[in-house]
Amino acid sequence: MVGSAILRLLKANDYTELIYRTSSELDLRNQQKVQEFFDQEKPEYVFLAAAKVGGILANNTYRGEFLYDNLMITTNIIHAAHNTGVEKLLFLGSSCIYPKLAPQPLKEKHLLTGALEYTNEPYAIAKIAGIKLCEAYRDQYGDNFISAMPTNLYGPNDNYDLKSSHVLPALIRKFHEAKLNKNEAVEIWGTGSPLREFLHVDDLAEACLYLMLHYNEKQFVNVGTGTDISIKDLALTIKKIVGFEGELRFDTSKPDGTPRKLMDISILHDKGWKHKIDLEKGIELTYAQALKDGVLSNNEA
Repeated sequence: MVGSAILRLLKANDYTELIYRTSSELDLRNQQKVQEFFDQEKPEYVFLAAAKVGGILANNTYRGEFLYDNLMITTNIIHAAHNTGVEKLLFLGSSCIYPKLAPQPLKEKHLLTGALEYTNEPYAIAKIAGIKLCEAYRDQYGDNFISAMPTNLYGPNDNYDLKSSHVLPALIRKFHEAKLNKNEAVEIWGTGSPLREFLHVDDLAEACLYLMLHYNEKQFVNVGTGTDISIKDLALTIKKIVGFEGELRFDTSKPDGTPRKLMDISILHDKGWKHKIDLEKGIELTYAQALKDGVLSNNEA
């Protein structure tokens, strides 16, 4: 999702010397293959958006895979970028790097000040390692490696698999299928009370290009909207957009995850960047795109 959004933006801005591989073409967990790729292609600028991602269920079920795969992807690319003299690298992390009970909104200085949310701890640890690796290579070698921490993302090319998706695309699929099947209700995990912030992936791509062009500091930066919404209100918004007329049922036996995750985005705002796509409009665009792409079934059961 993120990589394709960055690629769309670069092409739209007339960048033509673009080098990229799909996961099926290059296993980023393989250090030798990654180094060979960098030696052959010699990229000047690197957007490190690759990761193994998922929602609460996937994160908590595949803990070993999420830690190993993301550590290998991150360290292999950052080290190869250093070895081949890449001019600048942007590493993308996640808002889950922050302690579960960190003060809100989440400021960059809150990193490593408390325990992580257990359900996504492996993923968070891998992302923290990426931040620290960028900082360490900057300190030791003078590499211009920067890091940005996006909030929860959504948009084109998202994952709609209910076993591994994040909450927003999962809700879109649930409401869409419930509408087709004329179900009475849609079940939602948890109490609906957790607060989450959502950023359209095209806005993230704009932020990434802005940072690549204008930001050269050691301090990683948050990327978000600065506003949040409860899972219940998010569900009601998606329900309206999809056109589902049934009711919501909350399964309180399922975990809520972190109570609140709102990013403090004052550093990035002060640098001159701000998001453009509001949440309701973004969900409308995302749902329409998913229907157009055939990601969601159009057949009634």
